[in-house]
Amino acid sequence: MDVSSLFSRQPAPLLGIDISSSSVKLVELAKNKSGEVQLERCAIEPLEKGWITDGNIEKFDEVAEAVRRVVKKSGTRTKNVAMALPASAVITKKIALPSGMTEQELEVQVESEANQYIPFSLDEVSLDFCVIGPSTSSPGDVDVLIAASRREKVQDRQGLAEAAGLKPVVIDIEPHASRMAASRLIRRLPGEGRDAVVALFEVGAMTTSMQVMRNDEVLYDRDQAFGGAQLTQLIARQYGFSSEEAEAKKRSGDLPDDYPSAVLKPFVQSLTQEVARALQFFFTSTPYNRVDHILMAGGSASLPGLVEAVSQQSGFACSLVNPFDGMEIGSGVRLKKMAREAPSYLTSCGLAMRRFVA
Repeated sequence: MDVSSLFSRQPAPLLGIDISSSSVKLVELAKNKSGEVQLERCAIEPLEKGWITDGNIEKFDEVAEAVRRVVKKSGTRTKNVAMALPASAVITKKIALPSGMTEQELEVQVESEANQYIPFSLDEVSLDFCVIGPSTSSPGDVDVLIAASRREKVQDRQGLAEAAGLKPVVIDIEPHASRMAASRLIRRLPGEGRDAVVALFEVGAMTTSMQVMRNDEVLYDRDQAFGGAQLTQLIARQYGFSSEEAEAKKRSGDLPDDYPSAVLKPFVQSLTQEVARALQFFFTSTPYNRVDHILMAGGSASLPGLVEAVSQQSGFACSLVNPFDGMEIGSGVRLKKMAREAPSYLTSCGLAMRRFVA
């Protein structure tokens, strides 16, 4: 099977579709007449618990149907789609190779090098590479990023797209996509974010992932098994709801009067402590002892009081991510709904931005 490149690029209209354990997110971007990026469409479709587990698709037909629904809900006619695999499903390795090699020579060299780092046969993997630029550690060489994933993982994502009537043209890696969207926001910080050490936290349903960046370089990354699903469990326990009821009521906001003090506040405190702990790991593992800015993304990032609590506990500036900040908003976007859900769209926005990568 012809496997889409992990780093292929597509200038034509492109949907960014991010599939997490709790929802499918779709973003479509365009450029207006003055060349500014414009948000054309965005939509979210929830997934039931257990349909996606640890990045694996457990209920293919149900997830494919959710992808179909999110496409229909968005109103798009675009068929080309960029999707992503979780970092756990992809092996990446940066290597230095002599500069001036042809594409064919690079391919041969990359395959030879990949054998050393990939614990299974190259026949079983989708392998790709991209030249990052001149090597900082080896003068005269270029840094090349190799990415490899089990072929069935790539085919699962392709299959989902095709089942929904879409054409998969890019398979990316989730943290790479979220970094692409975050880099645009970092450039909006004072001094265009140059030399700023920025910690990006993405609070998902099951996992909170952290990436610390400086000038587009990743200094540190870490995943913690803590996320919005714990809040659902607390709601279920406190009020005697089933997990499904608790999730539905959390999403609709239909909760008892004591919810903010009895459940939400303790959860926000726990999440704040997880963020502080992750930062401490970064400080003890690297020469750094501070960050200049914390960005909070993901479905639970917009919980009332979280950004303020993180800023107070850490002592660092903290803000809620809106990946569409500074973009022109198209007429088809419902502004209030988009603003409320914006932190969830970071990865799908990064995937949609692949349209403009030369």
